[in-house]
Amino acid sequence: MPIDPTLDRLILDLPKAELHVHIEGTLEPEMMFDLAKRNGVVLPWSTLDQVTAAYQFTDLQSFLDVYYMGAAALVTSEDFDDLMWAYLQRAAADGVRHAEVFFDPQTHTHRGVGFEVFMEGFRRAIRRSERELGLTAALIMCFVRHLSGDDAVATMAAAVDHLEDVIAVGLDSSERDRPPEPYAEAYRIAREHGLRAVAHAGEEGPAAYIRSALDVLGAERIDHGVRCLADPALVERLRAERIPLTVCPLSNLRLRVVGSMGEHPMRTLMDEGLLVCVNSDDPAYFGGYIADNYRALVEGLGFGPEELVGLARNSIEASFLPASRKQSLLDEIDQLSTT
Repeated sequence: MPIDPTLDRLILDLPKAELHVHIEGTLEPEMMFDLAKRNGVVLPWSTLDQVTAAYQFTDLQSFLDVYYMGAAALVTSEDFDDLMWAYLQRAAADGVRHAEVFFDPQTHTHRGVGFEVFMEGFRRAIRRSERELGLTAALIMCFVRHLSGDDAVATMAAAVDHLEDVIAVGLDSSERDRPPEPYAEAYRIAREHGLRAVAHAGEEGPAAYIRSALDVLGAERIDHGVRCLADPALVERLRAERIPLTVCPLSNLRLRVVGSMGEHPMRTLMDEGLLVCVNSDDPAYFGGYIADNYRALVEGLGFGPEELVGLARNSIEASFLPASRKQSLLDEIDQLSTT
């Protein structure tokens, strides 16, 4: 059933921050093929139908296998500029006014693409976005869990001369049997360089990983975090400390964290008084950008204007923006919601 046009207009008009999106996960199949051709990279697929078939994921690891193969098409600074610019244009069309974008340096450095290459491309696109779209963006450098804590420390050392526009470090990739503790030293070094801290936890991993991300890594924001509901004491802590959860509904559906959108815990998380916001995660792979994720909550859980406005407000509050910019965007939301 089509979404009510008035509600859809509200979704697009609401000023929003996107706080959980992996730039490598915005690589659409068409761009992947174009870049591979430009760079002479041989991909495992030769047609869009083959890519579509490969996107039938059964869990997070089966997604990551495809994700890393696709990233091989990214080679030059121009490629990374094109990738970031395409995402920022799409985000702006969905009403995103500020984005804090994950990138996985190890995905690139381990195949010989250095920081100076991808950071140059990212920065060009971010500057253009500020000028032409009015959308500000910052970068969150993630360590990948399938590599060791020592590798994360080495990555942090390699990054120190390239931290312009990087506001935080994060932790991503498959959670299974990969708790946060091995990455504590990399996070400590990041804090010495003035970086904030976030971490993926409680998506496929247990609620205990959320606690470790907070206590061991010093995470200020939890990416996903939907499994917190298994631990009432943790829910109380998240509520009392106003620790944001960057939730990704369509991702949770595609990776089978939930069986259907009607089973998604977003309403429960909100009813518990938690600071939750909507994000797209890896939109090229999971079937939707940020507005699509808002629409999924309308269609699957019956969310209305009040809840949508609340989620947009939460995204601004949960961001790492300065207080003055936050207030300006919150004022815009209030003005929009009262007209």
